[in-house]
Amino acid sequence: MARQGRERAADDRQDSELIDRLVSVNRVAKVVKGGRRFGFSALVVVGDGKGRVGYGSGKAREVPEAVRKATEQAKRSMIRVPLRQGRTLHHDVIGHFGAGRVLLRTAPPGTGIIAGGPMRAVCEALGIQDVVGKSLGSTNPHNMVKATFNALGLVVSPRAVAAKRGRKVADILGRRDAAEATAQPQARAE
Repeated sequence: MARQGRERAADDRQDSELIDRLVSVNRVAKVVKGGRRFGFSALVVVGDGKGRVGYGSGKAREVPEAVRKATEQAKRSMIRVPLRQGRTLHHDVIGHFGAGRVLLRTAPPGTGIIAGGPMRAVCEALGIQDVVGKSLGSTNPHNMVKATFNALGLVVSPRAVAAKRGRKVADILGRRDAAEATAQPQARAE
């Protein structure tokens, strides 16, 4: 029993550290015999600001209940994204979902988040400080968020690529190769 209490306290601490962004709320109507019945759907993005982010959608008769359902789903569907220096992506990437296409590009320090609407919410929740984003297709918030998550799922760190290939990180980045290439012509000239 005591262990369950500790686990619940740890979950509450993690939940309090999460950043949640309400991306969109949509009102839908069901026509019935007496008139219209209104319901609401909400799209929420949740992140810890340190490389983990998730999204969820919820439907209910009231807006707060729809947002709560969406937030719960977002917390369950969180993914980890590798960040360079904890502020930007490792490389440029294009994501697709349905008619939604997004381009996310790395940016130098001080650039900020240059992205619109749903993409901005995802980047802020993720903890990216410098990125340039562009929506190339549909501007539907659901498709944009899903395309952004598709793009973030394609981001790979140099360390992961090096481990997969059985090489060193310096070999992958090409820094050592560039230094050796400049050193060899000088040695031959002497």
